This record gives sequence, structure tokens and C-alpha cells, in this order.
Amino acid sequence: MTTREDAMSSPTWLPADFRHPTRVEVPYGHHLRPIRAEDTDLDMIAVMGSRERLWSIYGDAWGWPPADMTHEQDRADLARHAAETQAHESFNYALFDTDETALLGCVYIDPPEKPGADAEISWWVVDECVGTELEAALDELVPRWIAEAWPLRHPRYVGRDLTWAEWIALPDLPR
Repeated sequence: MTTREDAMSSPTWLPADFRHPTRVEVPYGHHLRPIRAEDTDLDMIAVMGSRERLWSIYGDAWGWPPADMTHEQDRADLARHAAETQAHESFNYALFDTDETALLGCVYIDPPEKPGADAEISWWVVDECVGTELEAALDELVPRWIAEAWPLRHPRYVGRDLTWAEWIALPDLPR
């Protein structure tokens, strides 16, 4: 088995010549693009405004988002995500409205932490978008986009292919 570090740097994670998408159109005038530290103000509104639901999804697995997250902590987290994207270690795409005046969710594309997949992918939308056409469009778009634009053979859609509890119960890849 490969370690997470091996997965991040080996051809089984992403080929050396892979160029990650920098913008993905989403129906209804929205788009995805890699998140950056400058998005902190909009990210804080999105995350903390949907914090209880996001904690119910990601809390056990990632310990995120903490109830007392500060602007500085969020900015540092987004800067880390941006650096990981540039290094092709993992990817966090933010869902924006046309003019990028609202951050409405995120898509995470990560190397596997558990055996049986070559990537682990999850996504969320803010509370006010749950059950809307936008959420349905994102749910349809992400697997198609991954299949068409990413060099992955066995992506795992955590929270979709299996529950987060089932994912947590899987053994970890050795480190």
C-alpha cells in the first residue's frame, strides 16, 4: 500500500504534467475556482452561517469547522489550501456566484487516506442552497467533471458513495 505522502507525490495520485482546472462553469450563473486566502471574508460568512450542518458532515472526520474559528484561522486555512493546490497535493474549489460576491460552497479533491480509491472527493453548499436547483446542478456536475477533467480512475465520493461514518470506519493507509 502507498502512504498518503506517496499518493500525493506519485503518478498514482496525479501525473506530473497534469494541469488542474482554474475555472469550471456551474449552471445558473455560478462557477468553481480554486480558493485563496483573499476569499476569507466570503468564506467566513459561508462556513459560519452553515456551521452546524457542516460540523454534522465534516466534524467527526476533520474536526471542521470549529465553533470558535477566527478570521485569522480561516485565512491561514485558505492560504494552506491555496498552497496545496499549487503543489498539487490537494484541491479546494470554491463555488461562487457570477460576480464572486458570495461563496456558496466548496468541492474538495484529496489524495486517498483510505484504501480502495485514488482520490477522495466531497462537497457542500451553504444552508440556503440546500435543496435548490444549484445544489442539484453541483451534485450532477462534480462526478461528470471529475470523470472528464481529472486523471482519476477510482475516485471515492465521500458522503455519496458511502457515508462519512463508513469512510471513518475504513482502515487508514499507512503513513
